[in-house]
Amino acid sequence: MVTNKIKELEAAKAKLAQLEQSIADEMSQELASLPAKFGYDSPKAFIKAFKAAVNGTPVARKGAKGGKRTRAVITDAIKAKVKELVAADKTGAQIAKLVGISQPSVQNIKKELGLVKARK
Repeated sequence: MVTNKIKELEAAKAKLAQLEQSIADEMSQELASLPAKFGYDSPKAFIKAFKAAVNGTPVARKGAKGGKRTRAVITDAIKAKVKELVAADKTGAQIAKLVGISQPSVQNIKKELGLVKARK
């Protein structure tokens, strides 16, 4: 009777070990695929972006070759959003962060829309 329970326990332990190994294998595969899933060429680039995100720093995606960042495409929707945020008394830095473009781009849009005062 006790020996049967010991055998059952050993079988359960073996099954548990097998399940743990299966889970570990699946997790490794999923982790290895994360950089590509989020559009990064290498784990190193993904880790850098991940660390920046954890620290609250905006993540600047680089081009596919890992060189300079790609230029922002300024659409009419972005211009309208900038105009809306200027009307809401947001600063250029706040607008840039909210819209996801650079501060100089915000300034250029404001100039284009006539939302800045001319220098004297």
